[in-house]
Amino acid sequence: MWTSGRMSNAKSWLGLGMSLYFWGLMDLTTSVLSSTPTPPGELEALLSHKPQSHQRTKRSWVWNQFFVLEEYTGTDPLYVGKLHSDMDRGDGSIKYILSGEGAGIVFTIDDTTGDIHAIQRLDREERAQYTLRAQALDRRTGRPMEPESEFIIKIQDINDNEPKFLDGPYVATVPEMSPVGTSVIQVTATDADDPTYGNSARVVYSILQGQPYFSVDSKTGVIRTALMNMDREAKEYYEVIIQAKDMGGQLGGLAGTTTVNITLSDVNDNPPRFPQKHYQMSVLESAPISSTVGRVFAKDLDEGINAEMKYTIVDGDGADAFDISTDPNFQVGIITVKKPLSFESKKSYTLRVEGANPHLEMRFLNLGPFQDTTTVHISVEDVDEPPVFEPGFYFVEVPEDVAIGTTIQILSAKDPDVTNNSIRYSIDRNSDPGRFFYVDITTGALMTARPLDREEFSWHNITVLAMEMNNPSQVGSVSVTIKVLDVNDNAPEFPRFYEAFVCENAKVGQLIQTVSAVDQDDPRNGQHFYYSLAPEAANNPNFTVRDNQDNTARILTRRSGFRQQEQSVFYLPILIADSGQPVLSSTGTLTIQVCSCDDDGRVMSCSPEAYMLPVSLSRGALIAILACVFVLLVLVLLILSMRRHRKQPYIIDDEENIHENIVRYDDEGGGEEDTEAFDIAAMWNPREAQAGAAPKTRQDMLPEIESLSRYVPQTCAVNSTVHSYVLAKLYEADMDLWAPPFDSLQTYMFEGDGSVAGSLSSLQSATSDSEQSFDFLTDWGPRFRKLAELYGASEGPAPLW
Repeated sequence: MWTSGRMSNAKSWLGLGMSLYFWGLMDLTTSVLSSTPTPPGELEALLSHKPQSHQRTKRSWVWNQFFVLEEYTGTDPLYVGKLHSDMDRGDGSIKYILSGEGAGIVFTIDDTTGDIHAIQRLDREERAQYTLRAQALDRRTGRPMEPESEFIIKIQDINDNEPKFLDGPYVATVPEMSPVGTSVIQVTATDADDPTYGNSARVVYSILQGQPYFSVDSKTGVIRTALMNMDREAKEYYEVIIQAKDMGGQLGGLAGTTTVNITLSDVNDNPPRFPQKHYQMSVLESAPISSTVGRVFAKDLDEGINAEMKYTIVDGDGADAFDISTDPNFQVGIITVKKPLSFESKKSYTLRVEGANPHLEMRFLNLGPFQDTTTVHISVEDVDEPPVFEPGFYFVEVPEDVAIGTTIQILSAKDPDVTNNSIRYSIDRNSDPGRFFYVDITTGALMTARPLDREEFSWHNITVLAMEMNNPSQVGSVSVTIKVLDVNDNAPEFPRFYEAFVCENAKVGQLIQTVSAVDQDDPRNGQHFYYSLAPEAANNPNFTVRDNQDNTARILTRRSGFRQQEQSVFYLPILIADSGQPVLSSTGTLTIQVCSCDDDGRVMSCSPEAYMLPVSLSRGALIAILACVFVLLVLVLLILSMRRHRKQPYIIDDEENIHENIVRYDDEGGGEEDTEAFDIAAMWNPREAQAGAAPKTRQDMLPEIESLSRYVPQTCAVNSTVHSYVLAKLYEADMDLWAPPFDSLQTYMFEGDGSVAGSLSSLQSATSDSEQSFDFLTDWGPRFRKLAELYGASEGPAPLW
């Protein structure tokens, strides 16, 4: 029989009051002796049974538990208990063995006496109990003397852990001006000691710092406000220290602390106030709409949504000229220009501005009013303003056949200042890169400078500039939209090349092709085309045209019996006319090939080669023959050219020697007395220049400049305005790439006798009266022999030039 216990101190066994010590109960049920602990109710039922009612074999094991205190600090191993077997006679023949959790590491057993000791420091918070197994063996044979039994060693708690705030430090917020007792936050401390044993884990809360503003519930840890009318604007942040103490707060208990940072949140308890009751501002009269004039600010001690402001203009003579809005970031009132200002019309304005809180709290209305007003004086400053067009936008419709130089619109701008400076007009060339228009610099008359074509550009959007003469930096602008109206200036035509075929077995009235036409014009009533045979083919015996009255036409045969041998291709001219005014027409050609077809009308062959060429000679052969003949002719010409060059001797002409060429200047300008080079009268009166006497011509040279007046259309020449003529002439010069500008090219080749400079040429200096001598060149050696012959004295005859 096994027995276990603390043999040295049986009183401590019983004092624990928790062990089940069964002495001599040999008839316990199997469940009691098993390794699994028996529930208390079941154990009591088993103990209530009489021994004689069980017919089971006696077991020597006794169920037991051991208890040992944690945190033992002694130097010797801690005695836990003793195991003993009835078969142990004390002679050392029995060997006790301990196994299971912590065996040999935490707990050891004396294999002779069965005493169990703890050799390590035990901590209940790390492990509350250990399950071990014991066995008694015959020391000599190693045979088990008793069956293996299991028992538990429980660690008994002591107060060795202080309460801890696992979630600390805490951060909390409570509205300012909150009533006393308002809950702020709940703090919780945990104690790792056993809550079922003594008061080691019974925690009590108290406040160490934060009074008299806050208090804490000793049992629940709920922090509440303890002072009324706490003002955020006076003090916003509070640091509260809470203590949690175990042992019910008794002396000797362990304690832990945490910090709670409490912030007072804002409420709208402060009305806004303007620090200034009068503001003085100024603005330029040229300030654009929505530009900022100035800022006003109503100070509010609150923050966030409670400090939001709404500014309005409640009175003043500038309510229609200015506006005010609220900056959401800085809560300032921004005064802006609402409509254009004019120093000449009104020089100053007065505004009464109100600032108010849009979000109010009813319980603080007695602290109001939550609004305030201030006065703003605004002065308008005079500036030199750019010219202003009236109206501010122009829309012009112009037919595309308008003549160059025609005035299509008079633009008007004026200086809004008192000085009323003169205006000069121009066109922003970035808006008119094609230079289709021109504006008169003084009158503002907008004219055409190039022919307009609606089919190329149907709309023109140009910008006309107006500049003050006295201050060129002041420039006004206006947009001019020009719509080019359509005129009937394009004849209808085929959209593509039409090619059809007719079968040799075609019948009379058979449809050959359906044609259509396109016209670049866009008449208001839509396009309508008329089709017919051209006059030269009006009596065509082969084909006819039927107008479908839907802008298409059908091509029909007039006869049958077409033959490829007779004619393989027909060219049918078709006249297409539109419905515009004037009526325009064009002639399109339909190519019709004669093909051989089967009975169902399917084309078999459209090539007449089989009928036109012999079988033995194809078209490719003819082309090869012609190519050979052409090559032979080229070879013959090349041979003749080479023989001609061989007969010509290699003679170096003095004039062809590039080292001795002399450029001759035989023609010199006429100087100031030369009036025959160009007649400028044609610039101002081209009709008179053409109708008068024959123009003067130079006698000593060929004319190099032709007057461009002959390129100018007569319609432009009869125009009474110089602008129209110049614009037409400029357009003609731009279109003719070979013509020089009309009035920018002069030729100076002959100075003439009237020039005070005399002749600039040195070619005839040898025959002049010059006293300069070049005889010294003969002494310079062979290198200067040629110059000596040209300029020095020579006994022989003078050279011929």
